[in-house]
Formats: sequence, C-alpha cells, structure tokens
Amino acid sequence: MQRHRIESATDFRLSDHDPRDLGGFAGDKSEGKDALKKVIKRLEELQELLYASSKHRLLVVLQATDTGGKDGTIRHVFEGVNPQGVKVASFKRPTEQELARDYLWRVHQEVPANGEIVIFNRSHYEDVLVVRVHSVVPESRWQRRYDHINDFERMLTDEGTTILKFFLHISKEEQAARLRSRLDEPEKHWKFEQGDLAERARWDDYQAAFQEAIARTSTPWAPWYVVPSNHKWYRNVVIGTVLVETLESLKMEYPAPEQGLDQIVIE
Repeated sequence: MQRHRIESATDFRLSDHDPRDLGGFAGDKSEGKDALKKVIKRLEELQELLYASSKHRLLVVLQATDTGGKDGTIRHVFEGVNPQGVKVASFKRPTEQELARDYLWRVHQEVPANGEIVIFNRSHYEDVLVVRVHSVVPESRWQRRYDHINDFERMLTDEGTTILKFFLHISKEEQAARLRSRLDEPEKHWKFEQGDLAERARWDDYQAAFQEAIARTSTPWAPWYVVPSNHKWYRNVVIGTVLVETLESLKMEYPAPEQGLDQIVIE
C-alpha cells in the first residue's frame, strides 16, 4: 500500500493518481472483501493492544470532496474496534467561539491521548481548502497556514503521536453518481443538500486546493496517502492495511501483569 503514499511532494500532481485504481486486485471485489475481513480483525487486535499498553497515540485524518466516503470509511474500517479507545472528531463550520480564536485551537483539543486512536472527519485542512475556495480570508493569510500545519503536526509527532492522513480520491463522474443515488433512494434523501451542487460547481478549484495542500504538507512525520476511492471496498482495504502496518511497526506489548497472579485461586 506504500504506492499510495506521497513521498516526493515537490512534483506531486493529483491528476497522476487514478481514482479507479484497484492495485493488485484486478477488479476482484470478493477477493478484496475477504482481504478486508482479515484487516479488520487484525486492526481490532492491534487497537486493543494500543489501548492496553497506553504508550502510543494515533491520529487519522480523513479529507475528501463531498461524497468522497469519509463516513463510510469510519463505519466499515473501524467496525470492530473498542469504542473506549477510538474517538471521531468531526469539524463542521466553526462556531462563534471558535472563530474568535486561532484556527488550530479547536483542533488541538481533539488530538489523541495515550492509548487512543482519534479520527478526524475533516480537519485543520479545511482552513486551506474551503477557506481558500470561498475566499474567506486573504491568500496571504491561508498561504502561511501550510507552515503552521507542518509545525503543528511536527510538534504532535515529537510528543508521541503517529499521524496518518488520507485523501479519499474520487472522480467527478463518481461524485455525480453518488449524488444521484442520494436523490434516487428515499432513505438517502437526508444526505442530500442543494448546497452540494454549488460546491460541485467548484470542482476544479477544490482539486487545485487539495493538490497544493498535499504537496505542501506531506512530510516524513505526517505523510499523505492518496487513496483511490471510486471503489469503496478498495478504499477500505488500503486504509485498513496502512493502519495495520503502522500499528504493527510500533512493536507494542501488553503491560506486565502483577506479580503473584499464578498463586491466586478463585473459589
């Protein structure tokens, strides 16, 4: 799955990454689903170990265009984990209280503690994406934020947080199909907002914003993964596999048991 990791950000082009890519699965959905079951089981084991050892922290950042699949990723990849040690932070439109402070203030409060996985459903990157596309602040201001974000993430990793950032990459045609399904299926009507069409009209602007954000902030300490997401099952396999490989690399161990447990008799 390292093929989806952005190593050389200087020449990164989002258009070089095919959102229909299926890696080595050659379109075999059943094979992919079998692989996902194994990944989810292993992730469940590793998350329990992370929580028990309480020495490491994992921050997962999910970004995408509308209908990109952030909610679906959380629902399917993390379906077997213990909710005691996993939290989801969703960053919607800032409140008045949040707007009265720096843009990272609300984000810093949600980062993981020891033993936790925290998933950002949208994140601090909204302040170089939506803010840029809608000209909420001057360009000179949001341009400085790339350095702020790199420094912020470097501080988190220096203090013991592992950061994984995933851009869920779908095509414009796939977005259209997903929006249509929200109109065609009554049980999905609640997901549809007419404002989604206004955002879709800015597709090229968002692609440019995502491209620059990834290029400017994919670092050795907080890498971006551009995940082909037209096929939801492949998206889930990629993200789940990266999570498992990352947690395994931490070489975690369960805490040592209390002495004398072998002498205890429960009657």
